[in-house]
Amino acid sequence: MAKEIKAKIKLQIPAGAANPAPPVGSALGQHGVAIQDFCTQFNEKTKAQKGDIVPVIITVYEDRSFSFITKTPPTAELIKKELKLAKGSGTPNKDKVGEITDAQLAKIAEIKMPDINANDIEAAKKIVAGTAKSMGLKVK
Repeated sequence: MAKEIKAKIKLQIPAGAANPAPPVGSALGQHGVAIQDFCTQFNEKTKAQKGDIVPVIITVYEDRSFSFITKTPPTAELIKKELKLAKGSGTPNKDKVGEITDAQLAKIAEIKMPDINANDIEAAKKIVAGTAKSMGLKVK
């Protein structure tokens, strides 16, 4: 018999750095989940991605057990990492903070492919380019 699902929680947590403090503790605590168990499992699964922000979807069951799946880091985070930017532009149409090349778009699109709603790499590159433009980057 399948377990009854109590809640689904979506969080973005730094890889390998989940701890019982908010937002993790407060999100899981209200559903009665063993917070330290989640933190240990999440940190173990994401330790290879240190430095990245990892979106995670946690499914909490009625018996207070849980399961979770991790996603690829947000596109904006991957772009910032690739171009070594601190942040995007506050006014992207006026102030440009840098340029992104086709090769860089392709590299990020490859990473995002499992989670992105695109049929091929060209479509994925267009989605990544859209994010780059909204961050104030020139697409070459």
